[in-house]
Amino acid sequence: MHTKTAESIIGGITETDPLYSSSQVANITATDITNLGNLSGTNTGDQDGSETKITAGTNVTVTGAGTTASPYVVNSTGGGVTLAIGDSYQGGIIFWLDATGQHGLIAATADQSTGIKWFNTAPLTVTNAVRDGIRAGNFNTERIIANQGAGDYAAQICANYQGGNYCDLYFPSKYELNLLYAQKTAVGGLATAYYWSSSEDDNASTSVVNFLNGDQGSNCGKTTELRVRAIRSF
Repeated sequence: MHTKTAESIIGGITETDPLYSSSQVANITATDITNLGNLSGTNTGDQDGSETKITAGTNVTVTGAGTTASPYVVNSTGGGVTLAIGDSYQGGIIFWLDATGQHGLIAATADQSTGIKWFNTAPLTVTNAVRDGIRAGNFNTERIIANQGAGDYAAQICANYQGGNYCDLYFPSKYELNLLYAQKTAVGGLATAYYWSSSEDDNASTSVVNFLNGDQGSNCGKTTELRVRAIRSF
């Protein structure tokens, strides 16, 4: 059997379904429908993520994963952590800070060797560890190890050292070593002796710094056994 479709209903329909009455749909008004129809599609300001974004000047500590975890200050311009030369920080002693006062160089708390060779095995070769400057030692360390391989020598023991569970220490460049000498009293534990730098002169010799008087014009043969102190940047 089939009923005819009604063309109109006098008096309208009153919805009595209890499921409908208890739903949010029942609360939609004609005004709500009009407002939805008039949306411009333009961000009105409440969708900009302001409830989660970091305000400039707020100190936020972000921690990395694994053994290299290092806290870094985000948006530190408005008032970061107060740091100073000689502070114990992130596995060592701060001996240089940049203009922001939030980043710099840290020395290990003790020498990694009181006498070790610069090279690993004969024959002596050019390793191309020729950079000199802030953080240049990191590049030099990688070049030396790539050339010399595994063994017991200056660059390798610096890279292997994990002071305070930080595993990103490296063999300092000549310039970084000069900065360390300038703050040797604040850092402490540095001998009045020659220290190796990672800045190579040629296949047979490398730049050194004398921590007795600050002489930085000398170099030594790679087979000489000198002191070494690892550093890291932050």
